[in-house]
Amino acid sequence: MLRRFVQKTGSMKGPFLLAVSGGVDSMCLAHLFLRTFRPEDFAVAHCNFSLRSEESDGDEALVREWAEGHGVRLHVTRFDTKRYAASEGISIEMAARDLRYGWFADLCREHGYKVLAVAHNANDNAETLLLNLLRGTGMNGLSCMSEISALPYGEAPDVVLYRPLLDFTRKQIEGYAFAEGIIYRNDSTNLSSEYRRNSLRNDVFPFFEKINPSFVRTLNRDISYFSAASDIVEQWCRKAADEVVDESGTVISVTRLKAVAHWEYLLYYILSPFGFNSQSLESLEALLSSERTLSGKRFESPTHILVTGRDSLTVCPREDEHRATTLSEPIMTVRSAGKYFFNGRSFEVEVLPWDAGMPLKQPDGVIVMDADVLRFPFVCRRWMQGDWLIPLGMKGKKKVSDLFADLKYDFRAKEEAIVIVDVQTPGLAEKQHVSGLLGARIDDRCKIGPDTYKVIKITLS
Repeated sequence: MLRRFVQKTGSMKGPFLLAVSGGVDSMCLAHLFLRTFRPEDFAVAHCNFSLRSEESDGDEALVREWAEGHGVRLHVTRFDTKRYAASEGISIEMAARDLRYGWFADLCREHGYKVLAVAHNANDNAETLLLNLLRGTGMNGLSCMSEISALPYGEAPDVVLYRPLLDFTRKQIEGYAFAEGIIYRNDSTNLSSEYRRNSLRNDVFPFFEKINPSFVRTLNRDISYFSAASDIVEQWCRKAADEVVDESGTVISVTRLKAVAHWEYLLYYILSPFGFNSQSLESLEALLSSERTLSGKRFESPTHILVTGRDSLTVCPREDEHRATTLSEPIMTVRSAGKYFFNGRSFEVEVLPWDAGMPLKQPDGVIVMDADVLRFPFVCRRWMQGDWLIPLGMKGKKKVSDLFADLKYDFRAKEEAIVIVDVQTPGLAEKQHVSGLLGARIDDRCKIGPDTYKVIKITLS
């Protein structure tokens, strides 16, 4: 093991910072560095996460004793991990990752360390592969950990993250520690299956080992193939995306997308950086594969929204939501009852039986029209200069722009205004004669009459 480590690591240029927890993997890493380099060529960093009380303090004491005994520079810090996890609304595992890599980056910048060495091994890589498969991370997730990569979160772009033990299994590392008499500490929480990695390690891996005693090496060999395949897929997707996404990088042509072989994966490739989860992507794929109306649907991620147009998918940050809706198609066809999203507004279309006991006057945001006059499909579009209607109870026409003044619409309300156009009744849509202003007014010809037996009710939400 030492010979292979020297062959792999001896040519690396430091100074190095070693992440050492006190467990068998990291204590072996420290021992191997001491056998390969001079003590002044590297330093040790230990995080006390304050999660296991006296046990955590014992880990810190062991690392201190080792560093002082071998003349190696030592950095130690203590975190209130539970408090940080609670404040950020994240798991303990993620909190510990954020805290340690943030601190490692600070140390590298402050002291000029060029390489951060961590003790991830082949078992860790196999665990990562299975966790990524369960989470659904696409081809990139199958590549798992690389021996050399950038430091997470981009906090120290000039620092290399190095995993020199990635080719070694945990059994090899434990065997080396026994042969060399390396002192290390066992984390008692590793025996608990509360955390996902521990559950794999304690419950799943022993079963896999019965099927294939060398399953860790098999999975790691497959990971190397997946990584190569991922590079090929990345090149294909990058080229294909250029053909379907506009220059702004925010509008996807549906026609061009669906003309591409394996368009479903290309859609995943384009949208996954915006945080859309597998459930949202499945729903979007189902919509694109169906014959349903495409326009006016809305999908959300924690950071972005996606709005569908007749032949477009527009993605924008949440704070720029209005831009997403104005970039989408200017017209949406409503073919049936349902919930819709268009021009920044959500609304519901219902078809209801009418009886004399129902009130003619509707609450703000609700309009009701005779379903024999306004029939499916009808059109919703942004208002235009020249649009007019005959307000309910009046005989003369009125411009929609004048109606805005009566309703005291500000600039934003005018931009979001939606008019309804009946494309089934001859003459009604001529000369920009609209059937109604969504949420506010209807045209007199669409009113409820004595012969009305069914109505279309549209409610803004």
